[in-house]
Amino acid sequence: MTTLIVDGRSIALDQDGYLQSLADWSPQVAQALAGAEDLQLTPDHWQIIELLRRFHAQYQLSPATRPLIKYVAQQLGADKGNSLHLNRLFNGTPAKLAAKLAGLPKPTNCI
Repeated sequence: MTTLIVDGRSIALDQDGYLQSLADWSPQVAQALAGAEDLQLTPDHWQIIELLRRFHAQYQLSPATRPLIKYVAQQLGADKGNSLHLNRLFNGTPAKLAAKLAGLPKPTNCI
């Protein structure tokens, strides 16, 4: 287990870098996790992160790539709900990286 220090607070991460506790998430934690991935969060990133957090609140799970793309398309339209857009935003691993930045568990069927 590793830790992330955010605003003087120690945040526990699992072996894959996901939060141990969903309650530890904050926008500052998301920024720190993104920094560890060499990623600068833009409004487009935040839109997906917030959408994922709502999805998790409703269904208690982190979607894999295909359901994520479908959900984003339903909520934000086809211009944002497609694999090209999401892969570009999240370095080719949209379901895994977006879930990590949103403070959610790793999607169960992602390697």
